[in-house]
Amino acid sequence: MSGAGTAGSTEGAAYAVVVPTVGRPCLADCLAALAASVGPPPREVVVVDDRPGGGHARPPLSLQPLGPLEPCARLLRSGGRGPAAARNTGLRAVSAPWVVFLDDDVRVGRLWRTEVLRDLVAAGPRVGGVQGSLEVPLPADRRPTDWERNTAGLAGARWATADMAYRTAVLAAVGGFDERFPRAFREDADLALRVCGAGWRLERGRRRTRHPVRPAGRWASVRAQAGNADDALMRRLHGRDWWRRAEAPRGRLRAHAAVTAAGTLALALALARRPEAAALAALSWALGTAEFAWARIAPGPRTAAEVAAMVATSVVIPPVAVCHRLRGMWRHRSARPLPVARPAPVAAPAAVRAVTGKGAVP
Repeated sequence: MSGAGTAGSTEGAAYAVVVPTVGRPCLADCLAALAASVGPPPREVVVVDDRPGGGHARPPLSLQPLGPLEPCARLLRSGGRGPAAARNTGLRAVSAPWVVFLDDDVRVGRLWRTEVLRDLVAAGPRVGGVQGSLEVPLPADRRPTDWERNTAGLAGARWATADMAYRTAVLAAVGGFDERFPRAFREDADLALRVCGAGWRLERGRRRTRHPVRPAGRWASVRAQAGNADDALMRRLHGRDWWRRAEAPRGRLRAHAAVTAAGTLALALALARRPEAAALAALSWALGTAEFAWARIAPGPRTAAEVAAMVATSVVIPPVAVCHRLRGMWRHRSARPLPVARPAPVAAPAAVRAVTGKGAVP
């Protein structure tokens, strides 16, 4: 691949920034933070409007918050097909050796442009991607809510595309993001596994980016269960142990399945007029639901509103999670991995060759 970095030169570390968005108000803050950052500017900034219908029926998104970066920015449309498709739309439009994906709800730091360039210059010839570290600010005067804790999990997530840089040629070789992942869930883990499977390393850089907790309703955790369908696709594409290789939490699907089965059995036994057996199954359901609810309530603020939301959603989440998983298993029953072409080797930086005596990746 052309454009290899050399000691004392940043040409091989030139980067573009791609920001997929559905037009949330936080986009303006994201772009303003990028503009205010100190350091060499990106070669290109591509904002991809993923609002349904391409946003044609609404006012176009403004790039004015980019300030001095606006002349190198473009606004594209991806038609509401999800963040994976939106990122691919941006990827196809850039020419820089590296592309950095930012979510529209992050805020890069004041020195981010300096730090990302340092990360990319330091990337060895076998490194296909470099992740930024995410910071999720939590309340200092109380315990975090369930939703806040879930968002805080991004701080330790591997290969999250909230701030993730990839070599452009590597993404082209592995086929980019898999657009069968329709939401912001698992599409980043899938890409990371495919990049590693093609022989590249992924590393964590030194740059830091803030990811504020966005507002969410009390049923957000129920809507998030749609991700279980994406887990079914991950298993189909990457095998049963995909979550271990992707360093992803396994979740509670097995417990949800047991609780759902107990509740279903209790209902069936009651309809069959077997009250004693129905009561026993109902007790199992109640104990499982109570354990799940308490696991979410205990570390939280335990306000009346939070406790009520946790109890209500803990009743609903198990069957919803199971239904989404079954739907995903059926929908993706014949899914096959995307084809991968090993990209051309990257020449090692001069400083690396001088120390190791090695040249390009074999």
